[in-house]
Amino acid sequence: MAVFDKEAKGYDRWYKTEKGKFIDDVETKCAFDLLKLKKGMKILDIGCGTGNFSIKLAKKGCKVIGIDISDEMLKIAREKAKEEELDIEFYNMDVYNLKFEDESFDAVFSMAAFEFIKEPEKAMEEIFRVTKGEGQILIGTINKNSKWGELYLSDEFQKNTVFKYGDFKTLEDLKKLKNEHLIDTSECLFIPPSAPEEDFTAENEEKLSKTEKGGFICALWKK
Repeated sequence: MAVFDKEAKGYDRWYKTEKGKFIDDVETKCAFDLLKLKKGMKILDIGCGTGNFSIKLAKKGCKVIGIDISDEMLKIAREKAKEEELDIEFYNMDVYNLKFEDESFDAVFSMAAFEFIKEPEKAMEEIFRVTKGEGQILIGTINKNSKWGELYLSDEFQKNTVFKYGDFKTLEDLKKLKNEHLIDTSECLFIPPSAPEEDFTAENEEKLSKTEKGGFICALWKK
């Protein structure tokens, strides 16, 4: 998709900043504390972007297939996986029409992509279809009901960034999806976006977890 293609080249620069690395680490821990990973698991990474989490999952010994709707993002993901000597398959594919057989994956994983999914119920039907019985589904997304959500919904961000195409969810929104299969939820990124970079520390994250809403939320389902 052209709008995400334009973001591709500069996307990974954020992860190289101190603030970006801290946020990535916090969100990764939030997701991996919920998801029960085992070596050899076959995992579908939806909205894989430049392969950030596809690579993390592959390094844990999982067989990973990443999908995205941006060819430019996927091009970078393939280059990064090749550099890491990781055997990851990447395809341009829409979450609403997954080109996989029923019950193909031990787990389906999606981080920082559901904020752009306009029809989450429809997406979840497809996700559950391709997940094996007893398989796991992990979704992580920006929390609409937080200071980070307020930032992404601000006039400036809505006018000037890709988040104008977003459809942000609250934790309650996630809980309503396939509620009978929901196992657990978690929050992270309690440090507000207005904080100076030096305040993005584990100590502040722990302290603010007692008073703030998490800017990023994760949910785990079991089929």
